[in-house]
Amino acid sequence: MRDLVIGGRKFTNRFFLGTGKFASSDVMRGALAASETELVTSALTRVHEGDAAHDDILKVIDRSNVEVMLNTSGARNAAEAVRIARLGKAAGFDWIKLEIHPDARYLLPDPVETLKAVEECVKLGMVVLPYINADPVLARHCEEAGAAAVMPLGSPIGSNRGIRTRDMIEIIVEQSRVPVVVDAGIGLPSHAAEAIEMGADAVLVNTAVAAADDPVRMAEAFKLAVRAAEMAVMAHPAAPRNVASATSPMDIFL
Repeated sequence: MRDLVIGGRKFTNRFFLGTGKFASSDVMRGALAASETELVTSALTRVHEGDAAHDDILKVIDRSNVEVMLNTSGARNAAEAVRIARLGKAAGFDWIKLEIHPDARYLLPDPVETLKAVEECVKLGMVVLPYINADPVLARHCEEAGAAAVMPLGSPIGSNRGIRTRDMIEIIVEQSRVPVVVDAGIGLPSHAAEAIEMGADAVLVNTAVAAADDPVRMAEAFKLAVRAAEMAVMAHPAAPRNVASATSPMDIFL
């Protein structure tokens, strides 16, 4: 596999983690430690003020080892997303995950507004990772606009349905000259492994970890699954065959 470099930073762990939906900051802290992730994403409000369940995540994350990427969740158009990005930039955050989904039922990303936001955020000098539908043409446009990586969805956010867009993601992987991070819908460690095995550079997971009965154990399971898949890819698996192939000589007793 190619080295994973995004925005000039090299990552050794291809498992990225979201910070929403955790029951408490202690649980989140444990999951982050178990995951050994090097990139987390968070809404802008959560890096400034917390509530009883969620302390300021900057108190939980060691930013010398973990990159904090703000996201624009809740933005309904490019203007709202860019406004959030500007606030984040002013607060000292250079990484932005663009999420623009005007439909609250399915939370599918708006392709037109997302591309506009990519162009504007790149002008701000930010490391831009757009969350997009698994659309190879849109992925190419985002890349040409300066996106540091593209993040096609596996299935709708929080659905835990796994990768339902495999054919399109494979085309994106084939054509992309920037890293491809499969994001959304990944519900099991096997789903994450599948993404890596099919050529994705990394995966980002939130709900599957945070909503598990034991988020810490689930975070570790995802870490191990991603690592195992990466090792398998690097080992160059044998090609599939349409017919059987004996593992021992057929005439050994003849």
